[in-house]
Amino acid sequence: MDRSGASLSVCGGSGQIDACYDRKVAIAAQDLNLAEELLAGKPGAFERFVETYRQKIFQYTLLMCGQREDAEEVAQETLLKVFEKIGQLREPAHLKAWVFRIARNACFMRRRKSAFAPAEELSLEELMPRPTEDGQLRRLEIADWSAVPETLAINSQLGAMLRKAIEELPEIYRAVILLRDVEELSTGETADILELSEDAVKTRLHRARLAVRQSLDRYLRGEERLQ
Repeated sequence: MDRSGASLSVCGGSGQIDACYDRKVAIAAQDLNLAEELLAGKPGAFERFVETYRQKIFQYTLLMCGQREDAEEVAQETLLKVFEKIGQLREPAHLKAWVFRIARNACFMRRRKSAFAPAEELSLEELMPRPTEDGQLRRLEIADWSAVPETLAINSQLGAMLRKAIEELPEIYRAVILLRDVEELSTGETADILELSEDAVKTRLHRARLAVRQSLDRYLRGEERLQ
């Protein structure tokens, strides 16, 4: 665990660290192999890339762009740009970070042009704990997260609420939590994609996690009452 708070990924539970590490190593090896095949122009490599990354890219663009119409176009554009620019990939081991940098830039350009883009972003302060009447900062109480299922199905009630909580974050925080906690990129990779310092990534991630946890707190407490 780093100083930016508890991750929303499934690797935080005790007894799961080794399995989570092994999974990440296996995925990294698969990505490296896929990148090398793409660079070598091997038959079927791009089809395998699409099969592996299509859903990940769409989930990211949907949460970043906010509208299905925009997300579908951005996801398609990202896949095409990967196909066109694969020769520019300089570090095959960082295929995922390179792909999401393309997706991030495409989504940024789409949001500037989109009819669905909000007139203004919600301030993070609106999501954070309010001062009490005596001027003291109200303590942010978080429900017991040990009740969170190990797998957050995208169509489950909790998954839907998690998705909504992330969507409601200001873009600068949403971008960080998607890359760090959803896509599990490193702090350094996230900083590179978003053109931020690593300290800025850690600060924004910490604030984003607090806001998301607060949004989910009521639901989790309700789950506790049902048990």
